[in-house]
Parts: sequence; C-alpha cells; structure tokens
Amino acid sequence: MTPETIISICLGIGLSASVGFRVFLPLFALSLASYFDIWQLNESWEWVGSVPALVALGVATLVEICAYFIPYVDNLLDSIAIPLAGIAGTAVMLSTVADLSPLVTWSLAIIAGGGTAAAIAGTSSATRLTSTATTGGVANPVVSVIETGSSVVMSIISIFLPLLAIVLVIGILVIVLKLFGKLKKKKQKIE
Repeated sequence: MTPETIISICLGIGLSASVGFRVFLPLFALSLASYFDIWQLNESWEWVGSVPALVALGVATLVEICAYFIPYVDNLLDSIAIPLAGIAGTAVMLSTVADLSPLVTWSLAIIAGGGTAAAIAGTSSATRLTSTATTGGVANPVVSVIETGSSVVMSIISIFLPLLAIVLVIGILVIVLKLFGKLKKKKQKIE
C-alpha cells in the first residue's frame, strides 16, 4: 500500500466520522477541498467538486444545521440521519480511497466508512433523545452546537491532517463504546 492510499483511507474514515455528526457538512467540506484542488477525488467522484454540487451541498448543510436547533424536529431528523449517515459515510470513502481494487474499496467503504458514520450517528441520536427526555428539549441546541462543532473540526482535520484524524476517530469510537457499555449496565440494573 502506498502512502497516498493510506492517507486517502485516513481521510475517508475521518470524514465518515464527521458524517456521523452532520450528514452534509463533511460532504460540503470535501466539495470545497476538491473545488480548490486541496484534495483530488476519484475520477467518478470529481463532480463533487463542481460549482452545482458545491452550491447544493452548501445549501443542504445550512438547512441541516438550522433544523437541528429546533427541538423535536432534531429528533425527527435523527431518525432519518442514521441510515443517511451510513450511506454518506460509504460514499465519502468511495470518493477518497485511491489505488485499491474495487472489492477492497467497497469493503472499506461499507465497513469503515458507513460503519463509523452510523455508529457515531446512533450515539448522537441517543444523546439527543436523552437530552429531550431529561430537559424537554431545552438542552438540545447545546447538543446541536457540540455536534456541529465536532463535525467542522473533524472535517478540517480530516482534510488537512488525515493521519491525526484517524487517531481522533479511534478516540471517538472508544468513547462511543464506553457510553454504550454504561447504558447497557444501567439498563440491566433497571430490569
């Protein structure tokens, strides 16, 4: 595996993690990176760096960010965001991975890209649902700010420092696993 391939995998996984927080923001960041020639996408994905894609993803990003500040609408969005995050995480990996066979590329895209995005989206959804249940939705905008900020930071780090992004993704996934472990223990105590 070449260094370029390793870096492209790290970029894809980092952006997939970012997709778990906000579906469109990392795609918009990738579009900007491609448009300004910061990152070269696979030939079949070069359209992502076009002006129409840039505008469409920019508008979708703004709508998504604003919608997450509306209590109860944010929970509705979460119900569709988890499957969308899996699809978007897969797409991000497909668009960034370089010099691998189609079998390896698709396997990485589905498992690492889609899996990472879906795991983080599921945790974000559970956090928001807990926030809604415990605060009546009053704290949901705070959760939204944290998620949006996390998506922005992960997107920027993924594009400019992909090797650091993979370290952060591992850290995020460790935190996710610990949270699920705590929730599972609480559920067992309740039953």
